Amino acid sequence: MEISWITEHTLTELALLALAFVLSAAIGLERHRKLKSAGLRTHTLVGLGSAVFTLVSAYGFHNITEAGAVADPSRIAAQIVSGIGFLGAGVIFVRKATVSGLTTAASIWATAAVGMACGAGEPLLAIIATLLQLLAVTLLGRLGHRIRGEQPHTTLRLRYKPGFGSLRTALILAAERGMPATVLSADTLHRQDKPAQFVALVQLERPRSRVGAMLGEISDIPGVKAVDIEDDDEG
Repeated sequence: MEISWITEHTLTELALLALAFVLSAAIGLERHRKLKSAGLRTHTLVGLGSAVFTLVSAYGFHNITEAGAVADPSRIAAQIVSGIGFLGAGVIFVRKATVSGLTTAASIWATAAVGMACGAGEPLLAIIATLLQLLAVTLLGRLGHRIRGEQPHTTLRLRYKPGFGSLRTALILAAERGMPATVLSADTLHRQDKPAQFVALVQLERPRSRVGAMLGEISDIPGVKAVDIEDDDEG
């Protein structure tokens, strides 16, 4: 098989790959800021990989000369959609009556679509899709909360250092204040060249308007780095 290091499509392919990298990183950055299980690196790799698969399906088999050979670019694209579905399912967690990770899973799925749009030579479509996706996870989330009204419970995102018993102390404090608390999830946050931290989602059986003072008390617990109200109930 003849290998062509540089073809007439090389510059176009590299530009589309770079665009897929930037757009996917922008989407992943929003998830990373909210300390989701799939953040900057995961979204960037999903978008970049989808773009590569699409580019390969579009340009990688153009030199097939065998009799009866059929090159169908849509076949690889269809497999990307199926494969991303399995990856997205891995970030969805169900505990009791609470489901978390749905928004992150949908974000991964949409990021793959952005990468595919780049690989298919549709940069404007990819850019607009990225902007709309960021709009959906920010402004639409706030609008949804206003329409739905105040919920009977509040989910807190607690980031803390190991070795201080911070999560246990926070649960005891909540119980003392008459706010039953349930740990929805607890994960380790690995950061390059920095000590590991833990991130836990804690659900308080009180509406948001009644947990303001609790936030200050929890933030004063030794080992706690940050405590915020989780705006996106679906994660």
